[in-house]
Amino acid sequence: MAVFVASAGRRSPARLLLAPWIRRETIDVDTYELFQRGSELLAAGHAHQAVIALERARDAAPGHGSVREALGRAYYGAGRTAAAEAEFSEALEIDPSNDYAHFGLGLCLARGGERARAIGHLRLAVVMRPGVDTYRQALDRVERQRARDDRGGAGGPEGRGRPGGRG
Repeated sequence: MAVFVASAGRRSPARLLLAPWIRRETIDVDTYELFQRGSELLAAGHAHQAVIALERARDAAPGHGSVREALGRAYYGAGRTAAAEAEFSEALEIDPSNDYAHFGLGLCLARGGERARAIGHLRLAVVMRPGVDTYRQALDRVERQRARDDRGGAGGPEGRGRPGGRG
């Protein structure tokens, strides 16, 4: 049976030497194929289908940060924010330098109305990868929302963390 060593995603070998806290895990070919299939479905915009494959990959390799991150993306895309938050948090337990997991967790927290915590994670993502405009845009948006909340202006059409201002 072939075995793949889980990598730290976009990390260079030199960075891995500087980050000894990153846990490594091996995954078998079947699990890797589930991960690949889930990632392809997610890239094609099929978040719900991706969840199925990625949950199976996660169950087979729970300590693989890339699987946790991808599953977090799929849950978020499927509108399952609490589940996405849990997966991004676990991805950060595995690899605290995962910039996308900080970004994803920040989005989940912001959607849940926890803007102060969200800003912290979004700032980390921006610092880790300053060239990613999506991170900066999300941080700016959440900071504006928090400033509006602090001024008491959260009664607009979006309401305070409620979809459509209802609830």
